[in-house]
Amino acid sequence: MSIAVLDKASPAASPSPSRRNMFAGAASVAASVAAVSALGSTAQAQASRTAGHKPRGLTDADIFNFALNLEFLETEYYLRGLTGQGLSQSDTGSASGEVMGGRKVQFRTPMVERFMQNIGRNEARHVRFLRSTLESSAIARPRIDFTAGFAGVAQAAGLGADFDPFADEVSFMLGSYLFEDVGVTAYKGAAPFIQNKDYLQAAAGIHAMEAYHVGVVRSSLYRLGPDVRDKARKISDLRDLVDGPLDLDQPIELDGRVNIVPTDSGGVTFSRTPQEVLNIVYGQAGAGIMSGGFFPDGVNGNVQVT
Repeated sequence: MSIAVLDKASPAASPSPSRRNMFAGAASVAASVAAVSALGSTAQAQASRTAGHKPRGLTDADIFNFALNLEFLETEYYLRGLTGQGLSQSDTGSASGEVMGGRKVQFRTPMVERFMQNIGRNEARHVRFLRSTLESSAIARPRIDFTAGFAGVAQAAGLGADFDPFADEVSFMLGSYLFEDVGVTAYKGAAPFIQNKDYLQAAAGIHAMEAYHVGVVRSSLYRLGPDVRDKARKISDLRDLVDGPLDLDQPIELDGRVNIVPTDSGGVTFSRTPQEVLNIVYGQAGAGIMSGGFFPDGVNGNVQVT
């Protein structure tokens, strides 16, 4: 899992002003107008950044199949960590790729295990929902390599050569943090390109579920103290390093304050293009990357590079 260093742009804008200040006194009207204008500008900027990143000729089904690759990755991660086994072939499709690495985690905290079980069940349902929606056009599970993928993450992020996400519950949550934040930004980035309103509604629902997941994971990690927060920061920095030149990703502690929900000054979560998502799961920076990291043969489907 090779990492190419890119120059980073300026950090995201500072947090938005409080509602109390915004609506206090005679200045509230002007402040409100400015806030709405800023929110619109933010949305337009994000739409402009992602607008040119839909490969020509792709359908809604192609977009859902791209998402299915990521859902396979997340589901296999949770199931193997929680049960020691992955999806059955009935859920992965014929000629599905093998999954390398992963084993049952020995949880010490019942509440953490229950949180992870809840998330794992949801991810498995996402796989089944997408496959049932896509029917015969659904892709099979691509080959997944957790061993090589996380070894590359550990080395590039500076987590230590002995980092193993299946070693204990804290490491397992850090691995979860790597994937869940990407899922939220991937679904948001795909939304403008989905034409069928039923598909769009479904994608919005899955996006919301992924956001709930990452909220649980980010808040749980934050409560574990400075050492864990620093490891989470390193994962955030790694995602920023490989996904492109913009400094979008945010750690769970920002400017000395808790940062459970990563947003811009308008309170809007950011989007990632398909290429930015692929760069993270492939563990490589730059354009045209076709495979690597967690997907040694690349993802399946028509969305490959942009």
